[in-house]
Order: sequence, then structure tokens, then C-alpha cells
Amino acid sequence: MTAVKKMRGDEDALRQTHMLIGGKWVDSASGEVLEVEDPAHRRPIAVVPRGRAEDVARAVQAAAEAFPAWSRTIPRDRGRLLARIADALEARLEELARTIALETGNALRTQARPEAKTTIDILRYFGGLGGELKGETIPLGEHVLSYTRREPLGVVGAIIPWNAPVLLAALKIGPALCAGNTMVLKAAEDASLGVLLLAEVCQEFLPPGVLNVLTGLGEECGAPLANDPTVSKLSFTGSTEVGKLIMRAAADRIVPVSLELGGKSPSIVFPDANEDWAIDGIIAAMRFTRQSQSCTAGSRLFLHRDIFDSFLEALGQKVKALKIGDPLDETSDVGTIINEKQFSKVCGYVEEGLRQREGRVVIGGLPPKEGPLSEGYYAIPTIFANAANDWRLAREEIFGPVLVAIPWTDEADAIRMANDSHYGLAAYVWSHDIGRALRTAHAIEAGWVQVNQGLGQSPGHSYGGYKESGIGREFSLEGMLESYTQRKNVTVNLMR
Repeated sequence: MTAVKKMRGDEDALRQTHMLIGGKWVDSASGEVLEVEDPAHRRPIAVVPRGRAEDVARAVQAAAEAFPAWSRTIPRDRGRLLARIADALEARLEELARTIALETGNALRTQARPEAKTTIDILRYFGGLGGELKGETIPLGEHVLSYTRREPLGVVGAIIPWNAPVLLAALKIGPALCAGNTMVLKAAEDASLGVLLLAEVCQEFLPPGVLNVLTGLGEECGAPLANDPTVSKLSFTGSTEVGKLIMRAAADRIVPVSLELGGKSPSIVFPDANEDWAIDGIIAAMRFTRQSQSCTAGSRLFLHRDIFDSFLEALGQKVKALKIGDPLDETSDVGTIINEKQFSKVCGYVEEGLRQREGRVVIGGLPPKEGPLSEGYYAIPTIFANAANDWRLAREEIFGPVLVAIPWTDEADAIRMANDSHYGLAAYVWSHDIGRALRTAHAIEAGWVQVNQGLGQSPGHSYGGYKESGIGREFSLEGMLESYTQRKNVTVNLMR
């Protein structure tokens, strides 16, 4: 049995899926299911099991039973299995990419296929780190051998969101399993199909129980996972509000936690960067081609007053040229918002921006009520000029394609405004003057700063947030060591 099968024979039939527990594909204990929607057409395409506490308990028990043998597996052998998973996943890359596009609404060419490729890169990267789980020796004298070991934590409970589901799953699975942990991963109910496909490939190579994947709602499935006493580590990617709940659950049991949370990332553009390359970089940083459904979206644009109008005019023209359309269409640059709830939220922010008297709309506005784009959750990329840093649109994470442009003249004032946020995940700086750009990058309170580029993370980056944007780091060797191992000291008296 595989993770996903058709309920009927025709291509338009709903797909029936199963959860992975203890190496077996199973329904929820209750038999209940949740629908997965195609956001481009507002229609159901699959059902996933509605996991609850009983399913969490089964999965955690399976992971706990698999842990002793897996943790004793030679680290390089664990890494080799991850590399084999990456090779097998590469053979199904297009299937994975189309699944991502179908369920998330992310455009196939600009987002879904790159996500599938990066997922494979991530698994290969961590597959190559099995030999790096090293300890150190401490020079206490010739009569004593004192050394440290990197040991796995145990069962990891991981919870991921829907915006880049397969990539984010790999960022939990790769380092946790390489380090010798076992895992129970809860996929987002809106985007479970790609994660289940990833799990299907993983299970071809992993011993039963090493990886378990659940589907269900946060309060019914995620909360029991966060509170399960057998779980030794919690890793969560998602909103700051839910991250606080995860942290409280971890505090009650004194277990380590990794949190990659929200952002309201600034882009600071100096007057010497009034050029096409910087405009293209702002579009990339804002993640317009992912409908800005990204916690690293550079949604606060601090433009020097000398170039404010000319830069925005050119930016608006380039953003207007992006083609919004069916995510599975190779010509589409921009797809859809994930679901009706998020779509309504984004539209609400746009409506509020339209009511701001001191601001002006550079491009965009509310989505059309008629025509092809009205058939799905298509939001229109929108830019508001002359915004203030205290606007709600400049303070809260919209998670949609709404950019606010704020003028500045004094460098110190731009940095002050950039840091005037309870978030601190990402930031972007644009200038030909590298000394000035680095001075600014060092002054910004964010964990991941890009200078003169707006593209996303790469394997090896130390990625994570300051302030309410999170705790811990991902994407890197140090992230694996800090997040998924614990250090043990062993000291031997050699004179006895």
C-alpha cells in the first residue's frame, strides 16, 4: 500500500491517503478524514486522515521503539540512506513538483519545481554530514582522557506549515535522522500530499518507525504531539502565536525546542542602488512569485527619498508584468493563496491599505470578482507608497503579496525603523558601497541578512530568527548539531 491512492478510477477522483505509523500506511483510529482543496479552482482533490491523540500515541510509541537500533546505526550509514532517498526522490521530481503546485497553489515553474529540487539538495546535504557528528578531547593531563560525544535526543516531534511543505519537512527529517533521532512529523492539513509522497519514498529505505507522518488539525493532532511525554525534542515552523504554545508545552517538560516563526522583514535600499538589478532583487525578496507566503518576505521596503518615486515606478511596472494564473501552467509566474481563510485575511489588509488617506496605491488592489482569476484564491500583488512604519500593514505579518514602501533620508533612522519590530527573521540591504551595506547588515536585528540579493536559503546557511522570529538554526551543520544532538562528557582516569 502507498501513501496515496485513487478512490475511483477517473483522473478527477478524490485521492484517498494514509498516514505512516511504524512502517505501515494506516487510517486514523477514528476513521475520520479531512478534505484537501485545490486552491486554484476551489475544489477538493483528496482526503487525508484526521489524526487525533490516539494516532499520535501510536506514532510516538513506534518512534520510541525504533530509536535504540537507529541511534546505534553507524552515522555514515544513516547518511547513506538519506542520499539514497534523495536519488529516489529525484526520479519522481516532476510528480512531486506537480503535487506541490496542485495542493499549495504555488506556481509550478517558479516555485513548486524549485522546492522539489531544493528538497533533494537538502537531503543530500545532510546525508553527507554523517561523519561530522564529532566530539572533542579536553587536555586535562596525561593521566586523564576526557572527551565529548554527540548523542541523539530521542523521539523528535516536528510540526510544519503549508507554504513550502515538502522542503520544510526535509529540513526536519534530514538533520534529525542523520543525527540518530527518530521522528513523528505532523503535516499541515492544507498541504499533506507532497509530504506523504516524500514519506513514501523515505519508507522505501528506512527501518519501520524511524519516520512517522501524521495528518490532521493543529489542535487535535499537533497539540497532543507537542504534549506527549515520550517526545524528547520539539521542532516547529509556523506562526509566532502557535510557536509560543509549542514553547510552553516544551517548558512544562523541560525539553529542547527549535522554532522558526514569523517575520516582517525589511529591505533597505540606498540611493546608489536605483537600478534594475536591485528592483529584480526586491521582487525576489518579497517572494511575489510565492504570493509572498513566506516568513522571509521583504514586505517593508525602506527606500531613500531621493529615489523613492522613480524606483517605485519601475518596480510597479515589473511586478505588473508577472503573470498570475493556474499554478500548473508553465507560463504562470504567480499562483494562488493557499485557502479561503488566508485569502480573506490578505484581502482585509488590502482593504485597510486602500482606506489610508496618506498612502497611495502604486499597483494592485483587491482581486477581480469575475473572470478566470475569480475562480481561485488569486490575490493581486499590491504596493502601497508613503506608508508609515506604525501602520498595521507595516507591523503585522500579512503572508500575502502586500508590500509597503516607506521613505527615509537618514541612514540611522532607516536602521531604527527596520529594527522597530518584534520580528527579526530576515533582512535585505541594497547598495554598491559594500562597506556601508555591511555596516547596515551588522546593525539590523535579524538572523539571516542578504546583501544585494533576494533569493532564498541554501544548504549550509545558518538560518533562523532573532526576537519573536524564533529560536535555533536550520539548513546547516551547526543547526543539526545544536538542534538535534546533546553533548555528553566522558572522563577516564588512565592511572587506575
